[in-house]
Amino acid sequence: METSETRSAGEARKARPSRLQRLMRYVPLIAPVLLWAVPCWVLLHTGQRWPLPVTLTGTALFALGLAAMPLAMVRGHGRRQRDGAAIVGDTLLGVSWVLFTWSVLLGVLLRLALTVAGVGDGQGRARIVTWAVLGVGAALLTWGYAEARRVPRVRRLDVRLPRLGAGLDGTRVVLITDTHYGPLDRARWSARVCETVNTLEADLVCHTGDIADGTAERRRAQAAPLGTVRAVRARVYVTGNHEYYSEAQGWVDLMDELGWEPLRNRHLLLERGGDTLVVAGVDDVTAESSGLAGHGAHLAGALDGADPGLPVLLLAHQPTFIDRAAAHGIDLQLSGHTHGGQIWPFHHLVRIDQPTVAGLSRHGARTLLYTSRGTGFWGPPFRVFAPSEITLLVLRSGQPSAAS
Repeated sequence: METSETRSAGEARKARPSRLQRLMRYVPLIAPVLLWAVPCWVLLHTGQRWPLPVTLTGTALFALGLAAMPLAMVRGHGRRQRDGAAIVGDTLLGVSWVLFTWSVLLGVLLRLALTVAGVGDGQGRARIVTWAVLGVGAALLTWGYAEARRVPRVRRLDVRLPRLGAGLDGTRVVLITDTHYGPLDRARWSARVCETVNTLEADLVCHTGDIADGTAERRRAQAAPLGTVRAVRARVYVTGNHEYYSEAQGWVDLMDELGWEPLRNRHLLLERGGDTLVVAGVDDVTAESSGLAGHGAHLAGALDGADPGLPVLLLAHQPTFIDRAAAHGIDLQLSGHTHGGQIWPFHHLVRIDQPTVAGLSRHGARTLLYTSRGTGFWGPPFRVFAPSEITLLVLRSGQPSAAS
């Protein structure tokens, strides 16, 4: 029999942070050191025997990166919100991640291959690894920068929903998400994205959050082109976690001003050919702890008053919301948040937190989830093996048309 004492003990156990949670507290301290120290060691101190001035200069540059990156990140993304510092810190973060990744991979695999093949002596192999890492890193960063700054390609796919009425077959839904307008001014990029969206002749255009890094007042010029987006029936929007770092209500108000319908735990009906689709949206899950009055992810409220026999398209910023969606029998959830990992192989870390990284997946008997890789980028202005996208989903009915 459970007593108040046993309940208290159980609650205390639940309140205690897990070992993983305790470890995560130290990540902000450990990660920068690893990101800069590992490539410094691999490139300069593993048998290369560079001339002393080269070794000292290289080591000093890595030490400068280690000191400058966290300082710039704090000044750029902390209370001061200095865009110049954010650009420096974000760029250094991307550079260090790429150098760390390829120092580890080539430092082990290429060195092993060279040893097995009998190429050179120890010094020769070490120097080959150094030049290989620097060459691969430079190539990936150059390509990744171009990928991040270009207008995303359109990804098109058909999505069959068994409960969708025949009158709605062929409904065109365009998804943009994670535009992340930020320190790098991308007003022209934003306008070109919106021009591309308008070529797709969408019935419904959706933005699933993370519009920007910064307040609506600060990023208004970059977000303004969203007001030019055209849709036959509706333009709808839900908040992402980054809105809750930057006065979320301001973004809700701006999107409303630009003609988008903020679906804050509510729904609208899309009707065509005598059939109806429920289009619902929820606040991001981080809204629940934001302290903002009236903000929180409430699926029951979003579906309140909707006919349970109708198919439902749900907008929720994070894929992790899919458990709640599947429990409610949602037909299709659209999400972003993951950026597809943005810079390979970061997607492996994303999988720890999210059920999917990109693409279409099934959850439960009925529910489908589409996770976009995102339209923009966060932080480091690079995309490596995780291209951005504008998504065109053509909804297909599982029911025969009246003419068939």
